[in-house]
Amino acid sequence: MSCWNKVKSSTWAYPTAILCLYGFFCSSRVAEPFLTPYLIGPYKNISEEVVTNYLFPIWTYSYLCFLFPVFLLTDFLKHKPVIVVQGLFLVSNYVLLCFVPGLAAMVFLQVNYAVVTSTEVAYFSYIYSVIPIENYQRATGYLRGALLIGYTFGASLGQLLVSVAGLDYFYLNAITLGLEIVAFLISLCLPMPKTSLFFKGGQASPTEKDSVRHRAEIRWCSRENITRAGRLLFQSFKECYSSSKLICWSLWWALATAGYIQIFNYVQLMWNHIEPSGASSTYNGGVEAVSCLAGAAAAFCVGHVKVTWVVWGELTLGFFSAAGAGAIFLMALTSNIWACYAGYVLFKSCYMLLITIAVFQIASNLSMECYALTFGINTFVALLLQTIVTFIVVDETALGLDIVTQFIIYGSYYAVISVLFLIRGMHTACTYQNHSEENDSRKVTVINEEQF
Repeated sequence: MSCWNKVKSSTWAYPTAILCLYGFFCSSRVAEPFLTPYLIGPYKNISEEVVTNYLFPIWTYSYLCFLFPVFLLTDFLKHKPVIVVQGLFLVSNYVLLCFVPGLAAMVFLQVNYAVVTSTEVAYFSYIYSVIPIENYQRATGYLRGALLIGYTFGASLGQLLVSVAGLDYFYLNAITLGLEIVAFLISLCLPMPKTSLFFKGGQASPTEKDSVRHRAEIRWCSRENITRAGRLLFQSFKECYSSSKLICWSLWWALATAGYIQIFNYVQLMWNHIEPSGASSTYNGGVEAVSCLAGAAAAFCVGHVKVTWVVWGELTLGFFSAAGAGAIFLMALTSNIWACYAGYVLFKSCYMLLITIAVFQIASNLSMECYALTFGINTFVALLLQTIVTFIVVDETALGLDIVTQFIIYGSYYAVISVLFLIRGMHTACTYQNHSEENDSRKVTVINEEQF
C-alpha cells in the first residue's frame, strides 16, 4: 500500500503507470486477428467482396474526416476526455460486433472504429502534458512497450483459444469486450492535465492581485486563445518543415504508412483467399503475435546500432522498403499460406524498424509541440494517400479489384518508394563522401604548408 501511495504521489510514475495499464488493456484485442473470418462467417454472413470493396473503405473515409479535427480537439480538451471517449467507443465497437446483426450495423461499426483510431493521438501525446521533460524518454518507451505487450498478449491468447480450446469467434469478441470495459474504467483514473501544447490559456501579470489575475485569465474558448494557438501552430509548422532532411523523413513516413495501413487492413482477406479454413486451422493470431515481436526486436536493435543516420538513413529507408516490397509480392503471388505468413512478418518487421528510425530522427530535431504537430500532419497525409488508393483500387464504385491484384499494386507502390529513397540515399552518401575527401585534402594541404 505504501508503495502505491509513493507511485501516486510521483510527478510522472502515476500517470505513466495508469496510461500503460490503459494501453495494455486497450490493445489486448483478442478477436482482432480474426475479424475478417468473423464477418464472412455464419455470425455476420457478409460476402468477401462486400467486406473488401464496400465495408472496409468506409473506415478509411471516416478516419480521414475525423483525424485532423480530433487532433485539434485533443489539445483543446487537454487529452484526457479524448482518451475516455476512445475507451467508450472501443466498448461500443465490440458491443456492435457481439450483439447487433445486419450489414447496416457493420457500416456503423466502421465509422465507430474510425473514431477509435483517430483518437490514438491523445494516447501518444497525453503523457507529455503531465510529466517533467526529463522523464519523456522513459515514459515514451513504457507506453509503446505497453501497447506492444497488449497486442502480443491479445493475439497470442486469441490463437490459443481458437487452436487449443476450439473457442468460437463470438466468444473471442465477448472476451475482448470485457477487456475494453476494463480499459475504459482505467481511463477514468487518469489525472487531468493542467496545460496543453497549443491552447495554453494565458494569465495576467503575477504582480497583480489574485482576484484581478483571475478575472484577467484568458478562457480556453476565447478568441485570444484561439488566435494564439493558430499562431503557434503556424510557427511550429514552419519549424517542422524548414529542413530538407525533415521533409524527406516525413515524406517517407507518410508514403510508407499509407501502404502499411492498407496491407494491415486487407491482409486477413489475403490469408482467407489463399486458404479458406475453419476456426481450428486459422493461425491469424499467432502470425500477428510473431510479427509484433519480430517488429519490436527490429525496432529495439535500432537503438543499439551506431550508424550516422544523417548520411546512411535515407539509403536504409530505400533498402528496407525494397525488402518490404519483396515481402508484399511474395504474399500476392504465393499459393502457400505459410509463405504468405512469412511475407507479412517480414513486411511488418521492416516497417516497424524504419518507422522507429524516422520517428527518432524527426523527434530529436524538434520541440515537443512541433513533434506533436508533425505526428498529426504526417498521419493525415498518410491517410489522405491511403484514401486515394482505397477509392481507386478497392472501392466498388471505382476499379473494385480482387485482393491478389490489390496486393500486386501495393507491392509496386512500395517498390517505387524504395527506388526513390535508394536514389536519394546514394546521392546523400556520395555527397558526404566527397565532402569528407575534400576536408581530408584540405587538412593535408594545411599540414604540408605548416611543415614548410
